[in-house]
Amino acid sequence: MCEWVLASASPRRQALLKLFGQPFRVHPAAIDERLPEVASRPALLGKKLARAKAEAVAPYYSDALIIAADTLVVVENRILGKPADADEAAAMLKMLSGRTHTVITALCLLLRQNGHTVRLTLDAPRTRVRFRSLTDEWIAWYIQTGEPFDKAGAYGIQEYGALLVEAVYGCYFNVVGLPLATLAQRLEELLGWKPTTPPAPGEATRTSIRV
Repeated sequence: MCEWVLASASPRRQALLKLFGQPFRVHPAAIDERLPEVASRPALLGKKLARAKAEAVAPYYSDALIIAADTLVVVENRILGKPADADEAAAMLKMLSGRTHTVITALCLLLRQNGHTVRLTLDAPRTRVRFRSLTDEWIAWYIQTGEPFDKAGAYGIQEYGALLVEAVYGCYFNVVGLPLATLAQRLEELLGWKPTTPPAPGEATRTSIRV
């Protein structure tokens, strides 16, 4: 089995990838992640960013599977990135309040053999998320938790942000940042991967960053 490399510093993606029971290396990709305010085809934008992350990391490895992902929160083709400050976070949360939006997590798997890229897959599954109506007090409370500032759309569904969500239509883990069912299918296709005995806690991940 070739080495697995996760091209992301996200602790949420790292935690989810551990479920596959395969040791992996963490190597965040250094790319320009600035987003346009509007995208007519957001899935293509997500795929472009996920591929750029995988290709930025690939030259460091001769034989490896590079796993990269990029999550976009979309409201009527408007892209909501990570808020720069509390005011921007509040504006995003007000925009999401009481309505349904789309979360796209683009997934790129890039297989390296003998210093060459031999396979590359791209997926962009969508999940619809409905927020309940939020008062100013709720928005202020959530911003005070500190969660909005490192997350697209200014919320994390797996933490305090779960209290803001009324319904999820589609893959929950896609909203967290890694579409597990899609990833499992691609791993089977590319590597013939099958689940094995779950590892003991703390044994599944080898974390390092190459520069």
